[in-house]
Amino acid sequence: MAKNRSSSTEAFGNAGAAVAERSSVADTKGSINLRIEANTRQLIDDAAAILGKTRTEFMIETARQHAIDVLLDQRLFVLDTKRYDAFVHALDNPPAPGPKLRSLLRRAPAWQK
Repeated sequence: MAKNRSSSTEAFGNAGAAVAERSSVADTKGSINLRIEANTRQLIDDAAAILGKTRTEFMIETARQHAIDVLLDQRLFVLDTKRYDAFVHALDNPPAPGPKLRSLLRRAPAWQK
């Protein structure tokens, strides 16, 4: 990994920097228009008010945090020492190919048929 980029574990601790790093565009602002039901809008407004935020602040913060969580769920997992050792062992010592795998690898891919 390049020295100027953060690792996944650093991104987890400082998720904002990881997401900001992905953007190659300068700090430009855009808009997102949403159509939502009145009861959903009221729910959002009530939650935002409790936190002392505007609807926009609440929605951006919430959506951004959820987006970070989704991305980290795909990239980061944490194992204790015993499970990590078992994981690395499985990667280093894969099982021998069985008959189903051999058969699959002999078939022509669907896009070549």
